[in-house]
Amino acid sequence: MIRQSDKQVAQARHRETVYAGDYWLWRVAMGETLRITDLEGNQAADTLFFNADDIAERYSMSDTLRGQKNVFLSVGSVLRSSEDRAMLTITADTCGRHDTLGGACATESNTVRYDLEKRHMHACRDSWMLAIAEHPEYGLTRRDITHNINFFMNVPVTQAGGLTFADGISAPGKYVEMVANMNVLVLISNCPQLNNPCNGYNPTPIEVSVW
Repeated sequence: MIRQSDKQVAQARHRETVYAGDYWLWRVAMGETLRITDLEGNQAADTLFFNADDIAERYSMSDTLRGQKNVFLSVGSVLRSSEDRAMLTITADTCGRHDTLGGACATESNTVRYDLEKRHMHACRDSWMLAIAEHPEYGLTRRDITHNINFFMNVPVTQAGGLTFADGISAPGKYVEMVANMNVLVLISNCPQLNNPCNGYNPTPIEVSVW
């Protein structure tokens, strides 16, 4: 569902550009609004969410999809935790839908999907691991990398129940906005993937804003 936001970027308390291959780690307080903007179009923002007060509770793809009875995320979707509690609610979206089934790229999946020679290429899991290593104060470890959302990524579901990775449906300036229902820790890998048609084989920057 397409819905514009009435928030003005100039009034955001925090605004930052995240380049392809980089990560963004931030605490969003309950009641605050987070916007992720696809600056150049068809980029994928692979995102993990944690309860900032208890990181053992984190985003759950299965609880979210069961709760909303829809495999895609958009306006009105409540992102639920592993304790089946509301973490964030999507309140505005100019892209239309987002994926939470396809998972994140890793060196292992690069090898399986593309070629053995692609194994060395930078992947979202590498960005998350770097964030964990550089910010031990949050207490995250590799076991905390579980379900994620691929904002702006186009992963159609076939009639047979399989997944396909297709050309992106986003465009420059498209955004998704969500309100935190609890204090959340947000960890984004701005995907560096060069082998997936979702980003036109050209990873680009995103922008994050917090009100």
